[in-house]
Amino acid sequence: MSSYVFTSESVTEGHPDKICDQVSDAVLDACLSEDPTSRVACEAVVNTGLCLITGEITSKAEVDFNKLVREVIKEIGYEGSSAGGFDANSCSVLVALDQQSSDIAKGVDEAEDHSTDPLDQVGAGDQGIMFGFACDETPELMPLPISLAHRLARQLSLVRHQKIIDYLLPDGKTQVSVSYENGLPSSIDTILISTQHKSEVDGITLEDEIQKRILKDLWEFVVEPATEDLPLKPSKESTRFLVNPTGKFVIGGPQGDAGLTGRKIIVDTYGGYARHGGGAFSGKDPTKVDRSAAYAARFVAKALVAAKLAKKVEVQLSYAIGVAKPISILVDSFGTGKISDDELTKLVQDQFDLRPGAIIKTFNLQNLPSIRNGRFYRDTAAYGHFGRTDILLPWEDVSQKAKELSRNA
Repeated sequence: MSSYVFTSESVTEGHPDKICDQVSDAVLDACLSEDPTSRVACEAVVNTGLCLITGEITSKAEVDFNKLVREVIKEIGYEGSSAGGFDANSCSVLVALDQQSSDIAKGVDEAEDHSTDPLDQVGAGDQGIMFGFACDETPELMPLPISLAHRLARQLSLVRHQKIIDYLLPDGKTQVSVSYENGLPSSIDTILISTQHKSEVDGITLEDEIQKRILKDLWEFVVEPATEDLPLKPSKESTRFLVNPTGKFVIGGPQGDAGLTGRKIIVDTYGGYARHGGGAFSGKDPTKVDRSAAYAARFVAKALVAAKLAKKVEVQLSYAIGVAKPISILVDSFGTGKISDDELTKLVQDQFDLRPGAIIKTFNLQNLPSIRNGRFYRDTAAYGHFGRTDILLPWEDVSQKAKELSRNA
């Protein structure tokens, strides 16, 4: 296709599914901060007046789960007049946690294919396939549609927290459609923002008038600031701008929809621009390759693009439970590589150690929560795990690896 439109979406931290992701990762942070060897698989569910955390945790950490959950919900903004039917102070918090299965623990503690190398002794926590992706559409080497969607979602939450737009409530979604010509972004076709708001906006109660006011404010305080530094900007004349298409969005958050950990895996990754192995990230400790190997695959793909060995790269990894070495490694450059895909795959096999134990060590994944004052994974749980410029993520720092690849290619 020489001409097409591609669309990606993001959601704010107040979306019900994202509340759950943040709760699950707050539990993970709390456990790893006290016990870096904690095994955590924590799921959360929210509904009107309820938050349930469940799953399997084996840890020496002592965590007040009730207090932790309420702190997360409160920080997002569900409290008092901004609660929107879900209040951190009054919602029920239910805890139903077990320990990790001994069968799974055995495979992680001692890999089937281990040697005397300590990193060989850590087996994958499950079977599965993971994909990493990078392209040169943005400075952070991410696809433009998901990058823009995240920018808008972050700005939407920022103006709410800073009370620049004081009638906004926590739940919200963004969606961006980008026009491509000959494989390159050419214009921003459509921006859609759905944002929860109070029933009365500065004395305005008529639905049509409220919608007009929100549309005006969001363009001025969300769209323009979020895109002002981009070479490709939306235009009032040519970009279609949709806000709350149903007319109003007063009932939102867990009062409007139930939420569940791991239901926004496309938002978390590449916005549908690249393939996905199906495994979610939040609430999983680094021995779960769903998370750690997806981070490693992104690191590999980004390093290859940063080294200018290709303009677009997708990396697939696969693992077997209890086995350290990847079952397979595949690199696809979509015809943009300076060397063949076979040569790129061989380069990855030679230059990257993709055993779970090595990934954990390379990125220091078990110690990051304690190093960063008890909070790391929770900050990845909203606005994407890749291409972030607002937080420091070790799998995004490819400068040194890109230099090495350039020398060895």
